[in-house]
Amino acid sequence: MALDDDNKPKRTETRNLHEFFASDPERADYEFFGRVANPNRRGFLKKTGLATMAAMVGANIPFAQNMPIGLVPAALAGEDVLVGKDGLTLLNDRPVNAETPPELLDDPITPTNRHFIRNNGIPPEDVDPSTWTLTIDGFVNNPMTLTIQDLKEQFEVVTLALALECGGNGRAFFDPPAKGNQWTYGAVACSEWTGVRLRDVLNKAGLKPEAVYTAHYGADGHLSGDPNKIPISRGVPISKAMMETSLIAFEMNGGPLHPMNGAPLRLVYPGWPGSCSHKWLQRIWIRDQVHDGPKMTGTSYRVPAYPVAPGTKVPKEDFVIIERMPVKSLITYPANDTDLGMSTEVRGHAWSGDRTIERVDISIDFGATWMQAELDPPVNEGAWQNWRLNVDFPVAGYYEIWARATDSAGVMQPFAINWNPKGYLNNSMHRVGVRAS
Repeated sequence: MALDDDNKPKRTETRNLHEFFASDPERADYEFFGRVANPNRRGFLKKTGLATMAAMVGANIPFAQNMPIGLVPAALAGEDVLVGKDGLTLLNDRPVNAETPPELLDDPITPTNRHFIRNNGIPPEDVDPSTWTLTIDGFVNNPMTLTIQDLKEQFEVVTLALALECGGNGRAFFDPPAKGNQWTYGAVACSEWTGVRLRDVLNKAGLKPEAVYTAHYGADGHLSGDPNKIPISRGVPISKAMMETSLIAFEMNGGPLHPMNGAPLRLVYPGWPGSCSHKWLQRIWIRDQVHDGPKMTGTSYRVPAYPVAPGTKVPKEDFVIIERMPVKSLITYPANDTDLGMSTEVRGHAWSGDRTIERVDISIDFGATWMQAELDPPVNEGAWQNWRLNVDFPVAGYYEIWARATDSAGVMQPFAINWNPKGYLNNSMHRVGVRAS
């Protein structure tokens, strides 16, 4: 675990909305809201940017066209308001990436305004769902181009609670450090997604015998601004694409997708790295080989095929593609570094790729003894599982609450990080420090 000078876990510095806009307001406006300047220095908000700003202030903005470039809405003027959504911590502003503090993930179903943001490129400006299309082509018998309305009319519409986690969640605690967004705990969420099953669409397209892998393409632009470059194009084996929980989604928690979460159309593959769940989805190309698009080759979203000691240099040919995410749990109450009474309820969530969780155990004595938490079944396949336990502290003082999950294959969370050069798949136990009195 990487520590700072006070022997505490390192965290990426939080930046509030004013700090984000202070150094270069025009660029900040474009990067986050897609707003560009008119000759009179008033801002022109594209549809995606207007939707983002409206979501942040909690209402439609009738006179948005009159807002000057770089203006921070007064409703967001508090020092605790962070870029992104409600309380998210900004890790990067080009592209926008933001995580959710664990205590804000306490809801059984993650609200849209607390779902983390993971972007690889610049979100598209035109996200009108009425004109959006999705093409299915490649090794299929019947290539198709479908509107969102076509998807709703031609296939069964389903709503599922599905857990998504960035493959780099927990990277901030690697030692030696790994390059990339320094996620701590909050690049995970379990929202309700409404859409159609990808397998239904692929069945209608008619997969050819040669079909082995999907390739995903979206409308987000490359950071360089070069229209001929693609920021990310990943895929999954056909077996994953054909699972019941693999969705083409057009709604989130009963409303439209948030612009930063892929509006108006995206993929959702629960239990696999979030990078597979392509946002602003425009095309699914069916291939007769493992996809080799941007961030599918080299060491991107790959780990060594064997355990390595921290700091080991691993040959590129020894890396393998990450598929299912590992067993993991998160404490969402109480928050770290809080004062409590002599008893409290401890609660959180647990998940494990395509498996279920069999038990969650809690320790308050640094792992000497463990107490089994009450564990709910998943609300549906692909959802995380909620757990809770009432804890009594024997005497006043400082305690650490540790959580560990065990999945349906008997795999238990480790105490220590399984180090790898890219900082992926950190599923070490979550710990929070509290003071009881």
